[in-house]
Amino acid sequence: MPKLTFFNLGNADTCRIDLDNGKKILVDYANTRPPNNRLALECDLPLELRRDLNSADKDGFDVVAFTHLDRDHVQGASEFFEFQHAARYQGGDRVKIETLWVPAAVILEDSLNDDARIIRQEARYRLKQGQGIRVFSKPALLEAWLNKEGLTLDSRRNLITDAGTLAPDFDLATDGVEFFIHSPFASHMNKREIVARNNDSLSFQARFNVGGTVTDVLLTGDIAYEVIADIVNITKLKGNEGRLRWHVMGIPHHSSYKSLGPDKGKDKTVPLAEVDWLYTEAQAQDKGVLVSTSWPIPTDDSDNQPPHRQAAAYYREKAAAIGGQYLVTMEHPTRHQPKPLVITIDQFGTTVQKPATGGAGAIPVTPAPRAGSDR
Repeated sequence: MPKLTFFNLGNADTCRIDLDNGKKILVDYANTRPPNNRLALECDLPLELRRDLNSADKDGFDVVAFTHLDRDHVQGASEFFEFQHAARYQGGDRVKIETLWVPAAVILEDSLNDDARIIRQEARYRLKQGQGIRVFSKPALLEAWLNKEGLTLDSRRNLITDAGTLAPDFDLATDGVEFFIHSPFASHMNKREIVARNNDSLSFQARFNVGGTVTDVLLTGDIAYEVIADIVNITKLKGNEGRLRWHVMGIPHHSSYKSLGPDKGKDKTVPLAEVDWLYTEAQAQDKGVLVSTSWPIPTDDSDNQPPHRQAAAYYREKAAAIGGQYLVTMEHPTRHQPKPLVITIDQFGTTVQKPATGGAGAIPVTPAPRAGSDR
């Protein structure tokens, strides 16, 4: 059965999607565990991923998607992956990437260093080579960059996918999943001369079909409430509300209030109306799961960084309304011993797996039977 794994990494993102046909998709990579710290609560991400690949007899991922280049989405990538643009990042036990997914902003951003710069160089190399990459959105700045490199937009159009369309790399009938792209918007990027990482990041709906039951997953990167509102309005305008339906929601930006509305609020964030619609029962399916890739929710406002207790109060309320769960990666199953959060998908819907202890197998704790319709 297909499986989602959200890794416990503090305020950082890595999600692995395993398909029935053996394909593996990794969304972001952030190895945040402090080195040589046996007491660290963050998981050993390279070890976890290599163990899984070895058990599947694979040397890499079919797709690695970097939603944007913030450190909490790319940390340690240059030490883990094999990159084609330079020999120093090849050989040994480096993990291969068959297809690299990036928003156009990754190609265009300048003044980068460390892992972000290396990922950008790899993306540029693959785009110039014309293979092994998918770029999301084609703003005028991307066309200008291609022209500067002696290329044309038409010559690379097969490698570029716009918001509001399906990524052609996967097919619902043969892979059991399809990816509908919600952002970035070329129109947003065309209005300014600089990249806005969070708001130009990749977000999408992954739609699974298992035994005739459709299950929808939204992964939203770090987009802010203004972009979410635009996504909602455009989707409604197109009469395509089904593409914002979800059974699993990867909450944007580590439960930051800035992905709900302009004001944190005293005890609970009040979201923008368009954002609130995304979490109503019209879109949030029965027994849905909201996942916050974050540190435990604080009880006060001593730290201005996410997660924000006011945003968490809103998400908890919405989860309760659908009989679902609001889960925090660094609280699952406990704050003292967090483990990767695994959600399986089958003909009955989604099941949050209980981490194995003492050699015991995983135990489903929240089966969510439901029937879906492919729209």
